[in-house]
Amino acid sequence: MDRRGRSSGMIPLLAAHAFYEYYRLPRKPPVTAGLLAANTLIYLRPGALDALLPSLDEVWFNARLILKYKDLRRFFLSPFYHVGEPHLVYNMLSLLWKGVQLESQMGSAEFASMVATLLAMSQGITLLMAKSLYVLFHYEKAYFAEYSVGFSGVLFAMKVVLNAYSEDMAHVYGLLVPARYAAWAELILIQMFVPGVSFIGHLGGILAGILYLRLMGFYSGSDPLALILRRICGIVRWPFRFIRGLFGRRRQPGTWRRSPSGSGESTRWRCQACAYDNHGLLSICEMCGTSRGMRSPPRRQASGQSEDLSLEELRRRRIERFGR
Repeated sequence: MDRRGRSSGMIPLLAAHAFYEYYRLPRKPPVTAGLLAANTLIYLRPGALDALLPSLDEVWFNARLILKYKDLRRFFLSPFYHVGEPHLVYNMLSLLWKGVQLESQMGSAEFASMVATLLAMSQGITLLMAKSLYVLFHYEKAYFAEYSVGFSGVLFAMKVVLNAYSEDMAHVYGLLVPARYAAWAELILIQMFVPGVSFIGHLGGILAGILYLRLMGFYSGSDPLALILRRICGIVRWPFRFIRGLFGRRRQPGTWRRSPSGSGESTRWRCQACAYDNHGLLSICEMCGTSRGMRSPPRRQASGQSEDLSLEELRRRRIERFGR
């Protein structure tokens, strides 16, 4: 529904498209889904959320107001607000496409950490550029006093990260350009043909993506924010794992294991020594000769010498022989 209360029907189409894309994915990216839901709910403001959420006028990104009043609410919340259904739907479709790819490649914790970092960096760079243009060139009305909202800056940063090392070509509004330069092409074309967009906000997103890649190239350790997010997710999931452990049936290693076909002849057991899946009628591992339930293979005699096969050697032989 737009700001006057009328619905143009674009949000139901967005929801249907997002549901279809998630249904066909083998792994459902939760962070991308959460971002889509958060942006959409903030725009729709259903029920009690309407009273809890700040109004659009309270969160416009405006460099002058942020610096004058140290208004962090405008700094951090403005990316999640949109001025109309076309603005929201276009950004969310872009987020769905980029988010699914990046979260599938990186993992949910790393992706969430990256989005939070890109949001703060894109907003900070945009604020710095607006202030610099005002101080150096007295561009107050054009950039320093400009009002803007939307997730576009973060999306431009994500586009830079997604295509940073791509050798493919990409279509940008009918133009075929190298994928690594697609964000720059989109920045120029949008500025030329779409009125009312924030050039400095989009540019800040591109520069944030480039800076993020440079920083990650210099830093080889674990992402501390991702580690914190993993711990939080582990704490949240622990009660569910505990309940599932109480009421669910747990299979012990080395016991009978039924293949996906579900037939009685295909029942298998996994060797505890080499991890090879054996036929259920066998009592000795075909790969290493270990009896079912034993944790180490038997000692073999060859040419008067004994040979102990390590687990790594057994796994290597299994891969060479069976390709798994």
